[in-house]
Amino acid sequence: MNILRRWKFHFWYHHRQPPPWDTGITPPEVEAFISSHPPGYALDMGCGTGTNVIRLAQRGWQVTGIDFAWSAIRMARQKAQQAGITADLRVDDVTRLHGINVPFDLILDIGCYHNLPLTLRLNYQGHVVRLLAPAGTFLLYVHLKPEGVNQDHGVTEADLEEISSRLCLVSRQDSTEHGRHPSSWLTYCPYS
Repeated sequence: MNILRRWKFHFWYHHRQPPPWDTGITPPEVEAFISSHPPGYALDMGCGTGTNVIRLAQRGWQVTGIDFAWSAIRMARQKAQQAGITADLRVDDVTRLHGINVPFDLILDIGCYHNLPLTLRLNYQGHVVRLLAPAGTFLLYVHLKPEGVNQDHGVTEADLEEISSRLCLVSRQDSTEHGRHPSSWLTYCPYS
């Protein structure tokens, strides 16, 4: 099974039930961002069951959420309806993004990029650069992996340098998640 099929199967399997990473709580880093920025257009890459899409919409943002897992988007649509919010929730591949051309003031990714096969990360980055508004923010949460570690999951410093060659790194906050995964919140903006 090729790496993309394996990756899709893994996420399809976990979205058959509530996935273990779906806490239903918007992270404090996202809360801090939306509290300090006026609403605009937001794109949630790998939105899962829509927790952050809903929170952004509740704060006045016009949100598009993308996930390739149909079951996740179905749950997100149900949750959005129950919350009484409107959002554009789409089944799509974040490395292709069919029909999305609006510039976004915020592009959010919590745990999608670090699961992409290495061969597809440049496509993803190209879409982020293309879709980020001139004064926009790319807010990225990733698991980190040491250089030379042979695993599909996580990003290396070289991966982050690749993003920084295309977008300006504004801030980085490293931490350890539950003592298991070193992780980082990164904030990027377009180069002026």
